[in-house]
Amino acid sequence: MQNPDVVRRRVGSAGWGMTATIAWRNMSHDPIRLAATIIGIVFSVLLMGMQMGLLLYFIHTTATLVDHARADIWVAANGVNTVDLSTPLSQRWRYHAMAVPGVQKAESYIVDLAFWKRGNGTRESVILVGVDPDATMGQPWAMVPGTTAADALSVPDGVIIDRMYMEKLGVSKLGDMFEINDRRVRVAGFTQGIRTFTQSPYVFTTLTRARELARRAQDHIAYVLIRLEPGADAPKVLADLRERLIDCDVLMAPDISARSSNYWLFSTGAGMSLIMSGLLGLLVGGVVVAQTLYASTMDRLPQYSTIRAMGGPTSYLVRIVLVQAGLSGLIGYAIGIVCVYGLVFALRDASAAPELPFRLAIFIAFVTLLTCLIASIVSMTKVNRIDPTRVFR
Repeated sequence: MQNPDVVRRRVGSAGWGMTATIAWRNMSHDPIRLAATIIGIVFSVLLMGMQMGLLLYFIHTTATLVDHARADIWVAANGVNTVDLSTPLSQRWRYHAMAVPGVQKAESYIVDLAFWKRGNGTRESVILVGVDPDATMGQPWAMVPGTTAADALSVPDGVIIDRMYMEKLGVSKLGDMFEINDRRVRVAGFTQGIRTFTQSPYVFTTLTRARELARRAQDHIAYVLIRLEPGADAPKVLADLRERLIDCDVLMAPDISARSSNYWLFSTGAGMSLIMSGLLGLLVGGVVVAQTLYASTMDRLPQYSTIRAMGGPTSYLVRIVLVQAGLSGLIGYAIGIVCVYGLVFALRDASAAPELPFRLAIFIAFVTLLTCLIASIVSMTKVNRIDPTRVFR
């Protein structure tokens, strides 16, 4: 029989490759237990991915008009909390903005609430968006191939809606006639993938038509969209605009985008419920991973006792536990993130489509592996107190 000190030195000097081999064999020795561990981690990744993906989707949709308008600065009435809920503004502020040095273009923009009348007489709330056909900012994006926004807006009584809301609005094809606020409109174009947080579809039309449909004055607008000249000093232009445009909020595009998102997320019950769901998804997912790995480590205490009885040092057992946690986390994360991407793809045309950008996938990987590490550290307290003689009992 070999000297225990010799065994201890050989085991302690074993590389990470040998440790990984032993850890994997230890895990795969009981396929059912391994499957239970992996399924628990996959479930947590799915939960975190879907909850955080939905939260990210709603954050983006709350300010989608701002994020796609291609404007540098927005001028709004004082106290506007979100772009979708505008306050009337006078057209004269646009002319004042055009006189400020550094402003290349200033264009009018209308966002107003209205009611769409379906063919069967039922009404649906919509968000009316008015923009000039030749505008360089604020036009509908993601147009379905076959027509341009300018061409569609130039059609008499023409409006543009998103394909996703065709059934909701009772639309079957281009050219269908409907009413908005009891005035006739014609579907002249479609977009693809322009969603709204409130589920009241955006309906794009011209400024003049938007005023008529909303029964507004001829000088009515909701916002002034401003593009700066190349090389302009943005902070100075912003300060000059604020000095000239009294009784208005003058904000950089990222600032009004954040204001819109913060309003829906922190000032409404819907937003807070989404935030809580996202945080609970992270918490529950982390608890599932921790509990699964802790139970897995506890189930393998007899094997660890055997290694200790053979002369293996505690540090070697700790390495095995860490490697097992890492392998379990990587396998579970890989399967789980593939499932999440599959669900994201399957729900891409849903009214609430979760998003999973690469940075979110990396964040979920970090949380998963960090939770695995924490769970393994907690379980090490048991490993460190293993009595080698228990293997002979």
